[in-house]
Amino acid sequence: MPERETPAGTTDDVDTVTRAVLTASRLLVAVSARSLAEVEDRVTLPQFRMLVALSTRGATKLVALAELLQVAPSTAMRMIDRLIAAGLADRRPNPVNRRETLLQLTDEGRRTVEDVTARRRTEIAAIVERLDPAQRTALIDALAAFNEAGGEPSAPVADAPEPFPLGWEDGLTGHTT
Repeated sequence: MPERETPAGTTDDVDTVTRAVLTASRLLVAVSARSLAEVEDRVTLPQFRMLVALSTRGATKLVALAELLQVAPSTAMRMIDRLIAAGLADRRPNPVNRRETLLQLTDEGRRTVEDVTARRRTEIAAIVERLDPAQRTALIDALAAFNEAGGEPSAPVADAPEPFPLGWEDGLTGHTT
């Protein structure tokens, strides 16, 4: 089925807006992939999501981590084993309940999350800088409305400590991760 042409100046066409968002999504996925490029020999995107989850939640049980990432516990176990082997995470006994094991980031894992997030923020800022001020304002308004419609909370401001560096929502607690 051929794509419909939208008359110039028409912005209320759902298909036109959807295509624009899909194009922007491709750009953002490319930015995310480039931000991971320096660590891609050690970390996949799903593993990076796990690192981000650990960076925002702190020491976490495997079952809670699997639920947060919406993967089976066995999948989460394989992922964490690879991260431990890479020196990015470790496990330790829960001091409150010695039968439980807690997973956490190592210092290297924390640096990895911070470095990837900083690269991503820098590249997005460079793109935004190429927009004129009116376009930036329009983009803020449009993305705020889009994020609100999708139920996504705002990302932290640039100079704020980033407890949730990638803006992913933690479905278990309502926090952003």
